[in-house]
Amino acid sequence: MMTTTDEQTVTILDQGHVTSPKGFKAGGVHCGLRKTKLDFGWIHSDKPANAAGVYTLNSFKAAPLHVTKAAIDSNGKIQTIITNSAVANSCTGPEGEENAKLMQQLAAEKMHVNVQDVAVLSTGVIGVQLPMNEIKQGIQSMTHDENYGAERFEQAILTTDTVTKHTAVTCIIDGHKITIGGAAKGSGMIHPNMATMLAYMTTDANVGQKALQHVLSDVTNDTYNMITVDGDSSTNDTVLFLANGEQPNQELTPEHPEWPVFKEAVKTVAETLAKKIAQDGEGATKLVAVHVQNASSKPSARKVAKAVISSNLVKTAVYGADPNWGRIVCAVGYSEEPVDPNIVEVKLGPTTVVSDGLPVAFDESKSKEYLSNEQIDIYVNLNQGNENACAWGCDLTYQYVKINASYRT
Repeated sequence: MMTTTDEQTVTILDQGHVTSPKGFKAGGVHCGLRKTKLDFGWIHSDKPANAAGVYTLNSFKAAPLHVTKAAIDSNGKIQTIITNSAVANSCTGPEGEENAKLMQQLAAEKMHVNVQDVAVLSTGVIGVQLPMNEIKQGIQSMTHDENYGAERFEQAILTTDTVTKHTAVTCIIDGHKITIGGAAKGSGMIHPNMATMLAYMTTDANVGQKALQHVLSDVTNDTYNMITVDGDSSTNDTVLFLANGEQPNQELTPEHPEWPVFKEAVKTVAETLAKKIAQDGEGATKLVAVHVQNASSKPSARKVAKAVISSNLVKTAVYGADPNWGRIVCAVGYSEEPVDPNIVEVKLGPTTVVSDGLPVAFDESKSKEYLSNEQIDIYVNLNQGNENACAWGCDLTYQYVKINASYRT
């Protein structure tokens, strides 16, 4: 599978992982935070990597987020990322902060790296202190060969997820094949502005730290920040991007002639992971994409798309395969964007159901059949400009309530 930009090719690798780029390895263990599942994972670069991060806008930011942001802000480098599942270490006060710092220190000692080159992430139940004896056991296992493997890491970071999420791509920069890999977790509590969304991206390209932060922030706006499962923004949402420079390309900055190629490759990884998260929404049976076309501005297009994809009435209509387009235009109308109802067009897949703000006769049985597919596309043409955006989400099912009603049990 390939996408193309500026006559260059971005190639998606079969079975690509966060360790596909040169110089990265990962692993995971069961340290006792969960009954039987792997619950502690790590990514390690052979050398300190330039690092960038994007974090939750939730005011109740978790302790590990503070530690990780401070580490990246100190020198722009990360060599090791550690993550525990089951316990979020959020709303845990000074003890939680000290535990996150202790995790950072112990991992640095175990991996023989600078303490400020360690990032700490957590996901799970909020308001519970970390059982540090189990965490210490996990950290002590980080150097055991049998615990390594990208698949083990991808399993260890999961909470209510039903599948692991990973991908990798390659592209050519300065004649060198560079690789960008990624892994993520997320199923519920997904409405990031950047339960919990965590995403990890790696590359062996030589990229300046400021440029890395620039591309991550830019791409996040059109990928991770355009997904929603249940409208909840977690206290722990984090996206990290490491570039270890193992490939000898000239340092990538926005001024590099092949920067658009690199950016497209980064976006491909981020979008793939974002869609996998949306598709794995708790209890979800369908992936839904809302395409807003011809908006007056990019922010306006994004806001309208997010309004539609976040609508519980739209989600339940999709679940029931009900072509109730009124719920879509209702969401467009309350998006708080200046929309002219008299020129709006709405399509359910290939079928136009609204034109110039008025209903169009259509075959409801065919639309119901279309809405029974596993992937649904909804198109909203505002006819006000030339800016577009896409948001991804899922249907809302009985199973979502069941999962979240019994999350702690």
